[in-house]
Amino acid sequence: MSPDLKYLALTAMLSATLWIPYVVCQVMTNGFLQPPNYIDPADRPVPLWGKRAHRAYLNSVEVLAPFAALVIVAHLAGKANAMTAFWAASFFWLRLVHAIVYWFAFPYIRTVVFTLGYFAVLGIFWEVIK
Repeated sequence: MSPDLKYLALTAMLSATLWIPYVVCQVMTNGFLQPPNYIDPADRPVPLWGKRAHRAYLNSVEVLAPFAALVIVAHLAGKANAMTAFWAASFFWLRLVHAIVYWFAFPYIRTVVFTLGYFAVLGIFWEVIK
């Protein structure tokens, strides 16, 4: 498996698991699920860190599609190379850092890390179109 596809798989798995902190927060705050808890989650109180965990998960899912599409296009087009591997690895690690700084509400860092992740996607795009 190419490094690009490896980091795509790792990023997909990261996105697939980022719901866990939010659910842990829900259980810690509202108890284990019971029929009254099956209401809209927006109606259940959660601390701010839980809301940030939920947003980190949603944000991860939102940015996964463009990244995945470009990695797959690079692979299928035979454009995968050392640079696409670098950008894919960078994207994965930046997404992991993004989730952590989002959960802990580090000001400014989240925006910088998100922007760097966007540049990683741009890097893959550039390798595909050149």
